[in-house]
Amino acid sequence: MESFARGWNFLKQAWGMAFKDKDLIKPSIYALVVGFVVSVIGIIPIVGAGLLLGDSRIGQGITFVLGALMVFANFTVTYVFSGMTAYLIFGYLSEGDGRMDKAWAIVRRDFFDILTLAAVSTVVNMLKNASKRRQQRGGLGGFVAGVARSAVGLLEVLWTEAAFLILPAMVIDDLNLKNAAQRVWNITKQNLLLIGISTVGVRAVTGLIGFLLGLTGAVIGFAVGYGIIAVLGAETLGLILGIGLGAMIFFAFTLVASVIGSYTGVAYHTCLYIWARDQERAVEAGQQVQVHAPQPLAAVLG
Repeated sequence: MESFARGWNFLKQAWGMAFKDKDLIKPSIYALVVGFVVSVIGIIPIVGAGLLLGDSRIGQGITFVLGALMVFANFTVTYVFSGMTAYLIFGYLSEGDGRMDKAWAIVRRDFFDILTLAAVSTVVNMLKNASKRRQQRGGLGGFVAGVARSAVGLLEVLWTEAAFLILPAMVIDDLNLKNAAQRVWNITKQNLLLIGISTVGVRAVTGLIGFLLGLTGAVIGFAVGYGIIAVLGAETLGLILGIGLGAMIFFAFTLVASVIGSYTGVAYHTCLYIWARDQERAVEAGQQVQVHAPQPLAAVLG
C-alpha cells in the first residue's frame, strides 16, 4: 500500500505540472497519433506479403523483416516523443517553462542516439517473441524452456526500465547510448531499492487507472451502441452506427488512459534521473549537503 500511495502522490504532482504548462502533455498526444499512422502504414506491406507469398520461406523472411522494421519504427516514435516530454519536464523544473521549440531541437540533435536506443529495444522485443514462438512449438525441454523464458522476460523488464532512464540522460546531458547507459548504471547503483519500490507504485497506479478507464469506456460504449441498435433496429444502419459509435467511445477512453500512463511514466523517470544525477554531482564535488529531489519526486520520497 505504501508503494501505491507513493505512486498516487507522484501522479498528482506530475499532472499538476502538466495543468500548469500544457506543453508538457502535448508529445504524449502526438505519439499516439503518429504511432497509429505508422502502425497503419506498416501493416499494409506485411499483409500484402502474407497474401502474395503465403507461408513460404521467402514470405516468412520478408514478413519477419517488415515486422521488425515496424517494431523499430514504433519504438522510434515512442522514444522521440518521450524524449521531448523528458526535456520539457527538465525545462519546466529548471527554468519554470517547458518550451516546445527547444524540445524539438533536442530530439533533432539526438535523433541518431534515439535510433540506436530503438534498435536495441527492437532486438529485445524480437528475442521475447522468438522465445514465445519456441515455447508454442515446444522446441525446448520443460526446464530449459522455463529458464530461457524467465531469462528473456527478465531482460525485457530490465531493459524497459533502463531505456526510460537512458532517454533522459540522452536528451538532458547529450550522451550517446553507450555513455548514457554507463551513466545510468553509475548513478543508480546506490538507488536500486528506491527505483524498484517507486516504479512499482507508479505502474500500479497508472495500470489501475487504465483498467478503470477501459472498463468505463467499454460499459458506456456498449450501452450507447446497444441503445442505438435498439432504437434503429438490427439492420445495416443501426449496426454500423451502434457498433461504430460504441467502439469510438471505448477507444477514446483507452487513449486517455494511454496518455496518462505514458506521460506519468516519462515524468517519473525524468525526475528520478535528475535527482540521481544531482546527487552524483554533489558527491563528486565533495559536498555533504542533502540534494533535494524535484518536487514531483519529493512527493514520492515522502
